[in-house]
Amino acid sequence: MEIDFEKLIQLQQLDMEIRELTLFLDNIPPQIEEIDKKIADSALLEASAKERMVGSQKKRRQLESEVKDIKIQIGKYKRQLNEVKTNKEYTALLKEIEESEKKVDRLEETFIGEMLLEDDIQKEIRAAGQKHAETQTGLTREKETLSQKKRETEEKAQKLGRDREELLPKISAEQVDLYLKIYRKKGGKALSSVRDDFCSLCHVRIRPQVLNELLATRKLILCENCGRILYWREQKPDTEAEAEEAEAKAD
Repeated sequence: MEIDFEKLIQLQQLDMEIRELTLFLDNIPPQIEEIDKKIADSALLEASAKERMVGSQKKRRQLESEVKDIKIQIGKYKRQLNEVKTNKEYTALLKEIEESEKKVDRLEETFIGEMLLEDDIQKEIRAAGQKHAETQTGLTREKETLSQKKRETEEKAQKLGRDREELLPKISAEQVDLYLKIYRKKGGKALSSVRDDFCSLCHVRIRPQVLNELLATRKLILCENCGRILYWREQKPDTEAEAEEAEAKAD
């Protein structure tokens, strides 16, 4: 089978680029979801502090109400002092007044504690709000950048898809079918170049007879080890190869 290596190589390059872009696009929704989660988690700190503020204010109102009720009761006790007829009743009322006043003192101390706590919570709310605003601004910017990359990648993928559709009719259906079969089986790489007498992907040496046939013809030849379509790549000059090797070592 006479095989059009140039067009198949071009097809593989397009498919590899489209696959890479698709993987990138597939990974964007989880990244956006993670950003949204971070924004929500940041808001929770402020919301939690505000919730504690509401709880403290409610408790303070309850204390105020309780103190008010007790003071009303103390007033009643004091009025009753003028009405009792025995020392025993008088002493009992004085004791009730004393215990009530002690309870008021304890409640007022708790009330002051809640007021001080609210001051701390208010500071926490401001700090959490500022941090949330900063976090939200940064993450929103990150999300917008990601969305922009998504749009650009989608446009690029669409263009490559159009290029691929234009290329397919220029390759025989039989060769396309074979290419796609190997492409799916071999994880997106159906063709492999031969360099230094080796298959560049599975690194198995090509037999001299197969190598000579590959150099002399444009027939379909599959790697005897990995099953990919082999094609010959012209060797680069030694100086260029050495430069590439030095660059790889530097990396």
